[in-house]
Amino acid sequence: MADHQVHDLTPEDVSRGMAEGRYLLVDVREPNEVAVEAYPDAVVVPLQTFDPAAIPDPQGKQVVFACRSGKRSVTASLAAQAAGLPYDKHLAGGIIGWKAAGLPTKTGG
Repeated sequence: MADHQVHDLTPEDVSRGMAEGRYLLVDVREPNEVAVEAYPDAVVVPLQTFDPAAIPDPQGKQVVFACRSGKRSVTASLAAQAAGLPYDKHLAGGIIGWKAAGLPTKTGG
């Protein structure tokens, strides 16, 4: 995995890319975390049982991984790349950074 890289995206970049239809946000937090607070319009694929095949077809969008603080999203991106997928982007700072940037979240998963 030494040749794999993960590119950091800011919350603003990700929000704009989602609004423009360029990014598919994949939240790798666990269901109990997502139930408390979630990213709007994200797909949930928990890291604990992570299977890159469970990521829906992005239909031309770039996949961006997200978590709580930015650690698990890097792990997910590396795992996806190891499985041969070109998913090399993650939301730096996770949902903590997302909220700090003033971006909306939703409750109830």
